[in-house]
Amino acid sequence: MITVLIGIVIIISIYLLYALVNPEKF
Repeated sequence: MITVLIGIVIIISIYLLYALVNPEKF
Protein backbone atom coordinates (compact mmCIF):
# COMPACT_ATOMS: atom_id res chain seq x y z
CA MET A 1 0.00 0.00 0.00
CA ILE A 2 2.81 2.39 0.90
CA THR A 3 4.68 1.47 -2.27
CA VAL A 4 1.61 2.41 -4.31
CA LEU A 5 1.46 5.82 -2.63
CA ILE A 6 5.18 6.37 -3.28
CA GLY A 7 4.68 5.46 -6.94
CA ILE A 8 1.80 7.93 -7.25
CA VAL A 9 3.92 10.69 -5.68
CA ILE A 10 6.79 9.95 -8.09
CA ILE A 11 4.44 10.04 -11.10
CA ILE A 12 2.91 13.35 -9.98
CA SER A 13 6.35 14.89 -9.38
CA ILE A 14 7.56 13.79 -12.84
CA TYR A 15 4.38 15.20 -14.40
CA LEU A 16 4.87 18.53 -12.63
CA LEU A 17 8.52 18.70 -13.70
CA TYR A 18 7.49 17.98 -17.30
CA ALA A 19 4.87 20.74 -17.07
CA LEU A 20 7.53 23.17 -15.82
CA VAL A 21 9.89 22.24 -18.66
CA ASN A 22 7.18 22.40 -21.34
CA PRO A 23 4.59 24.96 -20.15
CA GLU A 24 3.34 25.66 -23.68
CA LYS A 25 1.79 22.18 -23.87
CA PHE A 26 -0.44 22.74 -20.83
